[in-house]
Amino acid sequence: MSSLIMEQATQDKLTELIRKVVDFMHFDYQIEISEEIADKESSLLISLHTPDNAKFLIGKNGQNLKALEYVIRLLANKYVKENQLVTLDINDYRKSRAQYAIELAKQAVNRVRNNQKAEALLPMPAYERRVIHMELASYPDITTESIGEEPQRRIVIKPFP
Repeated sequence: MSSLIMEQATQDKLTELIRKVVDFMHFDYQIEISEEIADKESSLLISLHTPDNAKFLIGKNGQNLKALEYVIRLLANKYVKENQLVTLDINDYRKSRAQYAIELAKQAVNRVRNNQKAEALLPMPAYERRVIHMELASYPDITTESIGEEPQRRIVIKPFP
């Protein structure tokens, strides 16, 4: 387990709390907690790694993962800083989905640059949208915005005016 700021005692309490939740599901797993700072915002990433089939924990389109993350986020709120984002990942599912979303966004950027017309991506979860916004923020000739309502919320990639 690695941590930039979180005290070891707090991290141990949080790990024990997560263990109590996941133990009910009878999975073999390991927990890794890391704290990241980006753009003056601190986020806490809780990674569960299991040799078991993680499909049950992740669910269709990550629905179970999202629900489990919500429960853990509620329980973790007394251990983390106010407004600190808590994210749960299981067997790097979110990480691989984010990388895939970034690749799709980069392909869309190329099309937007070529034809100078805005392009909307498919609907995606908030976590993936956030990753894309952060990734494409470094492109000076491109701007992004999220439109629509959940669960149909999507990113529109546009040429910068």
